[in-house]
Amino acid sequence: MAIHRITVTINGEAELVDVPSHMTLLQMLREKLALTGTKNGCAAGECGACTALLNGEPVNSCMVLAVECDGAQITTVEGLAHDGQLDPVQDAIIKAGGVQCGFCTPGVLISARALLDRKPDPTEYDIRDALVGNLCRCTGYFRIIEGVKKAAKQKV
Repeated sequence: MAIHRITVTINGEAELVDVPSHMTLLQMLREKLALTGTKNGCAAGECGACTALLNGEPVNSCMVLAVECDGAQITTVEGLAHDGQLDPVQDAIIKAGGVQCGFCTPGVLISARALLDRKPDPTEYDIRDALVGNLCRCTGYFRIIEGVKKAAKQKV
């Protein structure tokens, strides 16, 4: 089994990580870097629980090999809050009641953050489209969507 040494910037911190050829970004985050906020839902790219930002774009981290991330910028849910303050998306979704069991929440937050970074004033259609890859079994999506709308109104 080949081991590769890669350099990645995770949540603003440079990391040097030794990864086997077959290791996914999700496995690297959870097993090598102890960033367990990113969840392993389906391991097939279907549920969005493992969504992370790879060079600013949301990806299903279970479908990306860690070696493909050499030199990349990665943001996980742990990287959203700054200086002890929740990201406005986190705050708005919590206040809207968009968190129940919480398993989908990290992926939803990352997808919503990516949307608002590229489109600060999204329509409801834009929000629904951005979250289409994030499955939630508890909330029915209404409160999540309302939370993203509130975050957008804060011009975050």
